[in-house]
Amino acid sequence: MKNDDKASISLKKIICISIILIFLLSAGVMAGNVQVRNVKIILSSGYEMDILTTKTSIKDILEENHIVLLEDEKVTPDTSEELSDNNTITISKESEELVDDEEAEVIERSSEITAEEILDSYSEIVEKIVVEKEKIPYETITKDVSSGSGKKQNSVIQEGEDGIREVTYKVKYQNGDEIEKTKMSSKVIKEPVDKIVEVRTKQITTRGSGAIRATGTKAEYQAYAKARCESYGWSDYDFDCLVALWNKESGWNPLAHNSSSGAHGIAQALPASKMSSYGSDYMTNYKTQINWGLSYINSRYGSPSNAWSHSQSKGWY
Repeated sequence: MKNDDKASISLKKIICISIILIFLLSAGVMAGNVQVRNVKIILSSGYEMDILTTKTSIKDILEENHIVLLEDEKVTPDTSEELSDNNTITISKESEELVDDEEAEVIERSSEITAEEILDSYSEIVEKIVVEKEKIPYETITKDVSSGSGKKQNSVIQEGEDGIREVTYKVKYQNGDEIEKTKMSSKVIKEPVDKIVEVRTKQITTRGSGAIRATGTKAEYQAYAKARCESYGWSDYDFDCLVALWNKESGWNPLAHNSSSGAHGIAQALPASKMSSYGSDYMTNYKTQINWGLSYINSRYGSPSNAWSHSQSKGWY
C-alpha cells in the first residue's frame, strides 16, 4: 500500500514538472517572436532621440515616449502608419507656402536659366590691394589789405598748387567687375599750397621829373614776402629775421639805390641786373625783387635767420 502511494506521488511530481517546462518553453517562444527596434525620433527643434521599442505603430511609439504633436507640427510617417524600414520618425513644422503672381514669374524665369549662367554667378571672387593717388584741391585765401576809398584790385601773391594723397583700398572683383571697395588707409604725400590773393588799393606807377614811383606799400611788400617764406618752409622767426635784414639794407624800399656800389632794390642786389632773371621790371617791381632776394638767401645761406646772423657779424650778406 505504501509503495502504491509513493508511486502516485512520483507521478504527480513528474506531471507538475512537465507542465512547468511546457509553460516556460511557451513563454520563451513568445519572447523570441517579439522584435526590439532601435528607433530615431527627430523633433522639430532638431533634437534627436534614440529609443528602444517593441511597438511598430507611429502613434503608439509617440505615446510611449510621451511626445505630443503641436498644432503646427506634422510627423513622418503619419500617426496612422507603421514604422518604416529606416526606423526614423521625423517631426517638423508645417509651413503653408503661398506663391503669388510675382513669385510665380520668378520661378518661371529661373527655370529658363542655363547651367552655364548658374556657374558664372558662382565664379570665384578675386580680392586685390589697390593703391590710388588722389588730388587734394588747394584753397584760395583772400586778404583785404586795401586802405582808403580808392579803386580796388586783386593781386595774386602766391599761386595755388594741388596736393596729392595716396589711398589704399581692398577691392573685390567677380567676373572682372568690381563688387566691393573698402578704404584701408590714407597718406598725404604732398601738401596742397594755398593760393593767396590780396585785395588792395590800386596804385599807378608814374614818372615825373625823372623819378620813378613804385606801386604798393611796405605792408604789402612784407605780406608778399611772408607768403613766399612759407612756401619755402621757413618759420615765423625766419620771417622776422628777414624783416630786420631788409630794414637794414633798404628799409623795404623797391627804389632804394646805393650810388657808390650800385646795389638796388629791397634786397640790394649788386649789381641790380642780377634780378633780371626774375623779370624785366626788376628796377621797380617789389615782387620781382623779393622773389630774387629770397632765392639768393636760400641758395647762399639756407634761411633768412642764417643770412641775418651773417649780416650782423660781417656787416653784409
